[in-house]
Amino acid sequence: MMRVLLFGASGFIGAHVRRELATTAEVVCPSRAECDLVTATPEALRALLGRAGPDAVVSCAGAVSGAAEDLVRANTTATAKLVDAVADAAPGARLVRLGSAAEYGPVPFGTAATEDLPPAPVSAYGVSQAAATRLMELAADAGRVDAVVLRVFNPVGPGMPGTTLLGRVAALLARLAPGDDLRTGPLGAYRDFVDVRDVAAAVRRAVTVTAPGARVLNVGSGRAVPVRDAVHLLVSVAGRPVRVLEDRPPSPRSAEVGWMRADVGRAASVLGWVPEHDLYDSVGALWSQAAPARGTDPVPVTAGPAQRRSEP
Repeated sequence: MMRVLLFGASGFIGAHVRRELATTAEVVCPSRAECDLVTATPEALRALLGRAGPDAVVSCAGAVSGAAEDLVRANTTATAKLVDAVADAAPGARLVRLGSAAEYGPVPFGTAATEDLPPAPVSAYGVSQAAATRLMELAADAGRVDAVVLRVFNPVGPGMPGTTLLGRVAALLARLAPGDDLRTGPLGAYRDFVDVRDVAAAVRRAVTVTAPGARVLNVGSGRAVPVRDAVHLLVSVAGRPVRVLEDRPPSPRSAEVGWMRADVGRAASVLGWVPEHDLYDSVGALWSQAAPARGTDPVPVTAGPAQRRSEP
């Protein structure tokens, strides 16, 4: 059986990746206490890889917020250390890392971001991710590692944390009474929401695909959805008659990017992967898990074709 060393298994995406990989592989998941990619020395990281003897290494670890220095340390420097350690201690292992759509920066309204689009990030987070991706590409081009980067767009689904917009909305909905106000920042941007379970499936394929024809692959739904529609869909699924008021300050990280949609053709060609869940499925699974955890009866998630077309 294949052995996969997985970093970040306790996170939102990492937990789903762990379950997906465990269906076909032995998955070794060091905790942060055992090996934190930010603080681990290169020697300790090489020793871990030597003990684990992995056929593949997957990194779902990293930071999405914080000071620029922290983001670079968690996303860029940690990737540099991991690349070097894999090259030295597990040179035959496939290395898969999760990147981000934030690497692209603004794209023209109505267009799909392809992997060949030059990165132009407008946030420290995007810069740290773009630099990490470039390090992976350079190492792969030099033959040092067998690397694949999955640029994940906006993941949504069960287990979504309250630090994300839809996760925060779900938590608020579980507490609000009928007629209360749900207050958010501006919701006019368009985003490509991809189900976290589809992301996990893409990781599994990236781990096992033979001789990938490309090293950077978009993982999204291929659809751009107004964030406002996603929030109202969650309110509808939750069955909560509340007013949505967009009177909070905008998010600094996303304010400069009004439109984002993935071109997922390369992932389909290289991995044989296509997303299986639509936004209604994703939001329904998010609410079904969030509601019982907060003592709220979930609304059954059964939708006909008309409801599923709530995704533009």
